[in-house]
Amino acid sequence: MWPVYFIFAYLLYSIWRAVDLLVQVEVTGEYEHTPVVTAENTLTLLKEKTGSG
Repeated sequence: MWPVYFIFAYLLYSIWRAVDLLVQVEVTGEYEHTPVVTAENTLTLLKEKTGSG
């Protein structure tokens, strides 16, 4: 069963990096390897939108 979890984690990470790339290019016009979309930013946004935390 572990290959399924590994593949899921790999796909989730790849999607996360693709979203980060698209956000960086849209906002700044260039791509840097330092992530803009971080877990902390995402959790803060979710807390603000849902009112939890």
